[in-house]
Amino acid sequence: MANAISSTITAETGAAGSPLLRIDAVTKKFGGFTAVDGLSLDIKAGEFFALLGPSGCGKTTLLRMLAGFETPDAGQILLNGSDIAPMLPHQRPVNMMFQNYALFPHLTVRDNIAFGLKRAGLPRKEIKARVAEMVALVRLEGLEKRRPDQLSGGQRQRVALARALARRPQLLLLDEPLGALDKKLRENTQRELLELQRRLGLTFVVVTHDQEEAMTMADRIGVMNAGKLEQVATPRHLYEEPVSRWVAEFVGDINILEGQISRRDAGRLMVSVPQAGIVAAVAPQGASDSGNACVAIRPEKIRLSRRAPVSDTADGHAINRLEGAVSDIGYLGGASIYTVRLDGGAMLRASLANTARLDVDAFGVGQRVVAWFAPDDCVVLGR
Repeated sequence: MANAISSTITAETGAAGSPLLRIDAVTKKFGGFTAVDGLSLDIKAGEFFALLGPSGCGKTTLLRMLAGFETPDAGQILLNGSDIAPMLPHQRPVNMMFQNYALFPHLTVRDNIAFGLKRAGLPRKEIKARVAEMVALVRLEGLEKRRPDQLSGGQRQRVALARALARRPQLLLLDEPLGALDKKLRENTQRELLELQRRLGLTFVVVTHDQEEAMTMADRIGVMNAGKLEQVATPRHLYEEPVSRWVAEFVGDINILEGQISRRDAGRLMVSVPQAGIVAAVAPQGASDSGNACVAIRPEKIRLSRRAPVSDTADGHAINRLEGAVSDIGYLGGASIYTVRLDGGAMLRASLANTARLDVDAFGVGQRVVAWFAPDDCVVLGR
């Protein structure tokens, strides 16, 4: 049955090479407040796309415009080349799964899944077959006669997903779909959701404030801020190659050292940081040889040792070596976060894996250390 659903959905995707969804210069205002500001974005058929950003950045407003619950003040929303902005929600080949699941408490699992199909006027026989497909797809067999208050959180989430998929949309929108689940259940459901999306070949657009969730599931992530897209990239590129200081600080944990570019040396920029000293970093394409700059280093790229490492990098370039003392330690199970106060006054966070059950060689508070990292591990950003 899953194969039948998959063939139905994938047959309705756009022409080869063209995006399934094109958001073209869309703007939405509420009074004097601009929630979405001239935003443009292409999403490919079969893609799992995540919108990530702080509260109030416009990501849910954008999702509601895709669903038809809000109307753009300007711009177009094209699905398979057709502008769907003027269409009512039930007329669009788009379905939305809400954050609170929005299940009808007086209806059974079966009737909740069938609700949209009945509203669409499908024949009773087809509704019965479609509901049976969905129940099998999300593994709810034996629970069809239960009401939502008789289900666990994970089971309610599956009912909401089955209802959203039952009409076989070309595009499925998910608003914080896993926010109500506890951590362990959320991790399990993430895997199930990703497996289901890949099996069906369906296009998912998910709004989330959970960075780990976005990084785990999405093919690409769009980071929003103040109604605009700051960066659209794969999880790896977003994390390793942020285009701005704002993105670098928003996505994950990062160390920022502010300084002045003093010179260029064999493809490296030498940045003079008042509270740390000279830091060598790879020069990004088109970077100036002078001016203000920030050196960004992820905590897991920094190594700590009691003495400076003897050797440099494989290509002969110097490793950055900054001396200081451990001022704080955070134990996270799989890793420990060491905060190091450098002799110049700057603070660095280093994340080191706890590879031994009892690490007798771990650093203690007050321990003198050398924090070292390669120039390739740094990203130079404008202030």
